[in-house]
Amino acid sequence: MRPYLKFLSELAQNNHKDWMDANKPWYQETRKEFLADVEVMLKNLAEIDPVFSSFQAKDCVFRQNRDVRFSANKDPYKTNFAAYFSPKGKKSEGPGWYLHIQPGKSFIGGGIWMPMSDTLKKIRKEIDYSGAELEQILSQPDFKKLFPTIEGEKLKTSPREYEADHPYIEFLRMKSFVVSSPIKDQDVGSGNFINMALQGFRTMHPFLQFLERAVEEVEDGSGIL
Repeated sequence: MRPYLKFLSELAQNNHKDWMDANKPWYQETRKEFLADVEVMLKNLAEIDPVFSSFQAKDCVFRQNRDVRFSANKDPYKTNFAAYFSPKGKKSEGPGWYLHIQPGKSFIGGGIWMPMSDTLKKIRKEIDYSGAELEQILSQPDFKKLFPTIEGEKLKTSPREYEADHPYIEFLRMKSFVVSSPIKDQDVGSGNFINMALQGFRTMHPFLQFLERAVEEVEDGSGIL
């Protein structure tokens, strides 16, 4: 049985340094097991994208301390364990897979969240050119069963570069391109979430490939972007 939910539940009730200091061995043991599970996931993801063969779990797992400098919430610790699997690293703006473990709120996700303006324009250009491909990816039965819809904020009107009657205007209005699927607590506790996540990541892969193609920098013959 995985110890994640018990530890995270206790942390949520005692989110202060004194409790964390007193329970440091418990935290270290729990985090060690999470890192080991992420290593297993990386080995499987390397079969999808060989770049992950050079990654270690610490390259993907987020730190537990929160940055409270600009937040009204001054709790010092995150009450979840999380990992982001992106070919360019966990701090990359580019698309990737996400794993979130939290009592009652665990899920897998992926895509690209609130990209910068230049990146968003690239994605919209790819949708303009290849919207039918994106629509086909999202409508695949296995995909739609796990990820019913693209999530995230939308513009209230159409982007200025595109007409309101564009055939893929609903995609073009998106400000994020993210999908997610919940994981039950019992699947976290049993460790079954690993296989569930990997299956979901494989299903999601064509969606990420579409986004990767959109945001990659392609040079012309002169070497100028």
